[in-house]
Amino acid sequence: MNKLTSILMYGLTGTVATASFSSCKNMKKEEVKKPMNIVYIMCDDHSFQTISAYDRRYMQTPNIDRIANEGVRFTNSFVANSLSGPSRACMLTGKHSHANGYTDNADGNMFDGSQQTFPKLLQQAGYQTAMIGKWHLGSEPTGFNHWDILVGQGDYYNPTFIRNGEKLKREGYATNIVTDVALNWMDSIRDENKPFCLFIHHKAPHRTWMPDLCDLDLYEDVTYPMPKNFYDKYEGRIPASKQEMSIIEDMDLVYDLKMADKENEIHTNTGLEGYGRYLYNALNPEQKAVWDKHYDPIIAKFKKDKLSGKALAEWKYQQYMHDYMRVIHSVDRNVGRVLDYLEAHGLLENTMIVYTSDQGFYMGEHGWFDKRFMYEESFRTPLLVRLPGGKKGDVDEMVQNIDYGPTILDLAGVQVPEDMHGVSFLPLLRGEEVPEWRSSLYYHFYEYPAEHSVCRHYGVRTDRYKLIHFYNDVDCWELYDLQADPSEMNNIFGKPGTEEITKQLKQEMLKLQERYDDPIRNQYKD
Repeated sequence: MNKLTSILMYGLTGTVATASFSSCKNMKKEEVKKPMNIVYIMCDDHSFQTISAYDRRYMQTPNIDRIANEGVRFTNSFVANSLSGPSRACMLTGKHSHANGYTDNADGNMFDGSQQTFPKLLQQAGYQTAMIGKWHLGSEPTGFNHWDILVGQGDYYNPTFIRNGEKLKREGYATNIVTDVALNWMDSIRDENKPFCLFIHHKAPHRTWMPDLCDLDLYEDVTYPMPKNFYDKYEGRIPASKQEMSIIEDMDLVYDLKMADKENEIHTNTGLEGYGRYLYNALNPEQKAVWDKHYDPIIAKFKKDKLSGKALAEWKYQQYMHDYMRVIHSVDRNVGRVLDYLEAHGLLENTMIVYTSDQGFYMGEHGWFDKRFMYEESFRTPLLVRLPGGKKGDVDEMVQNIDYGPTILDLAGVQVPEDMHGVSFLPLLRGEEVPEWRSSLYYHFYEYPAEHSVCRHYGVRTDRYKLIHFYNDVDCWELYDLQADPSEMNNIFGKPGTEEITKQLKQEMLKLQERYDDPIRNQYKD
C-alpha cells in the first residue's frame, strides 16, 4: 500500500482512532489526532556508563538525559549479539542473528536486504522512512524512501557518504554532518503530510575516538577513576584470558591514541600503526593545524617520559578515556540540536524519540576496550525513550534490541509479524502493568577467529544469574551470580551448591533456543 488511505493514529494518551487520510482536511483541527512519528538515534559503541542518566562518574550528558527525564530509562536493556553489524540486523528484523542470517562482520558478509524488516512494514502502512549515517551492513539499504549513509565504518573527518546510490564526500566532522543531513531531511525533503520514521545513526563513539576539533581540550584537567578490575587476571575464565582487546596489550599508540609523530619515531607491533598515520594524513590543512596544537605537546611529553609497565598502562587508559568522553560530548551536543529542532517545529507532541547504542562497551573494566563478550558492559546497552503522553521514570523489565521493531510497529498501528522473535514493549512505555513479561534473555556471539579473539559463545540471563557456554574452539561454561558478583569476576560453574541453579538455567537456555529455533541446540545438548 503506497498511499495513506487509512491509518491508525495515536493521540497523546496512546488511544487509537481510525480516520480516512483523505478526509482529514475536512475535519476540525481539534478532532484530528496526529499519527506518531519516530526519531531513532543510535550510536556505535556508546557505553551506558558514559551517560549521566545512568552513571555520573565520568561526564554529564544533559541532552541525552533530557530524553530520560521527559520519558523513560530502561535499566535492563540488552542486545542479542554484541557486534555492530549483527546488532543492527537484529534491530531491523526483530530476529536473532541465526534467523536474519547476519551473524558476524566477516569480510564480504552482506545483509540480505530482500528479507522482511520493520522499516519495510512501516512503508507499506504509509510511513516515510529515512536512514542517515552509519549503516555498516555491506549491502545497500532497503525499506527506506531516503538513505544517506557512511561508507563502511565511516571516517570521523571528511567522510564519504552514499546518498540513494550516489557517492559524495563531505568536509567536516561526522557527528555534525550526520545531524545536519538528518535535520535537512526533516526540514526540506520529507512529505509533511505523512508520518515518518527517521534513523539517525552516528559513527561515534566507535574506535578510534577522534574528537571534534572544538572539543580537543575538553576535560584536560580530569583524571578518570580506574575500574577496580582493570588489572584482572582472568582466573577461572579461560576465554577471557585469550582475548585481544586489552588496553595494556592491544590498544595501539598510533592508531588508537593519536601518537602519529612527525619524526616517525613511535612504532607499534599491532599492525595498525600505518592506518593510524593515514587517519592523521586524511585531515585537511586547517584541521591538521588545530589537531597538532593539541596533540604535538602530548606526543613530545610521551617521548620524554618513556613510560613502561603500570605507568604506561594507566597513561593509555587516561588517554583513551579523555578522547572517548570528548567524542560523546559532541554526540550529546548534536542530540540537543535534534531535540531543539523537534521542539521548534512543533513535532515533540507526536514524535517518539529513542536514544540507544548498537551495544555496550568496556571503559577499562577487566582491562578492556571493545565489546563482544556476554559480560554486562557489552551485553547491556543504554535505552532511553520519550513517548508523548507516556510513562516517565524507570522501566526495570528486561528488553532486547529484537524488541525495537515490534514496538515501533505497534506504535504505528501495524500488526507485528508472528515470525519476529522480539515483543513490543509499548505497554511498558505507556506505564501499563504487564504481569507476564519475559524472565530471561538469550544471547549468541559468532565471530571467531577474528579481530579481538573473543571465542564463540551463547548464554542465558535472568534477573540474577547468567550462564554462558563458550564453544567450537573451546568447550567451557561460566556461571555468575550477578547479585553477589556484579563485576563477573568469580565463575561459580561447577562449584558445590550450584547444581540446581545450573540445571534450571540450562533448561531455560534450551527452551529459548527452541523458541527461537537456534540450530546450535542440536549440537551442544548437555
